Amino acid sequence: MPSYTYISPRALCTGLLLLGSATLWPGLVRAQGSAVAPSGAGAASSTLGGAGVEALVAQGDRESAARRSAAALALFERAVAVDGRHAPALWRAAREAVDLGEVEGDTQKRSALYARAVTHARRAVEVAPTEAEARFQLARAVGRTALTLGPRDRVKFATEVRDHALEALRLDARHAGALHVLGVWHAEVMRLNGFTRAMARTFLGGKVFESASWAEAVRHLEESVRIEPTRLVHRLDLARIYRDMGRRADARASYEAALRSPLIDANDEYYRQSAEAELRRLPR
Repeated sequence: MPSYTYISPRALCTGLLLLGSATLWPGLVRAQGSAVAPSGAGAASSTLGGAGVEALVAQGDRESAARRSAAALALFERAVAVDGRHAPALWRAAREAVDLGEVEGDTQKRSALYARAVTHARRAVEVAPTEAEARFQLARAVGRTALTLGPRDRVKFATEVRDHALEALRLDARHAGALHVLGVWHAEVMRLNGFTRAMARTFLGGKVFESASWAEAVRHLEESVRIEPTRLVHRLDLARIYRDMGRRADARASYEAALRSPLIDANDEYYRQSAEAELRRLPR
């Protein structure tokens, strides 16, 4: 994913930060300053009070469960417009914005969605620092945002992604989304060649990359699968890790399990298509 002096723009760029890839992830995916409402979404009247906020969040949850992210985001941001300190509305808005950004083809629109996600998630962590889901959604939003930045910022955000995911796990050791993020973090760093990792450590301050390993990538993703065995995205990213480690039989089994998984999260159809294509290309 990045570039600079002697580091190929693709080398760092193609790994360094999917850091939270499918991962950061679509729905665990199904999951500064003041938050802002989207243009056209309409701000709810402040006279609605707490009950109005809860009603908007409940409506948003129904839209989210139906995998209608745009409608869900509008409702959650209306709730945030009423109560900018409502952590559940804030991290839900961040989740939906990332889901929409992942499948947005326009670069500027995608960046804007990720920026909204980061704003909401940072605010959620600010008002509820001990809520694991808020930490997870911030890790996910920052990871996706990092993909749009230059190499130095990618390394800086790589560390932030890891820190928030670790904090989410400190708060909830069985948070499957945070486990997923950390697994992908380890895998993306390991996908960089040794020279690129060394350059990142030496010149970009990415010493935290020394902690990365395939063993940790597998451990975290396998645990996320154990906790949420029907979540397609866990199976897909685990398959990719097995594939890149040369464990083809395990990769094939995990891809096939992904294809059998139900469509739960907003972008599961997209991830199912990815699983099908990657399985076809997997050597026998």
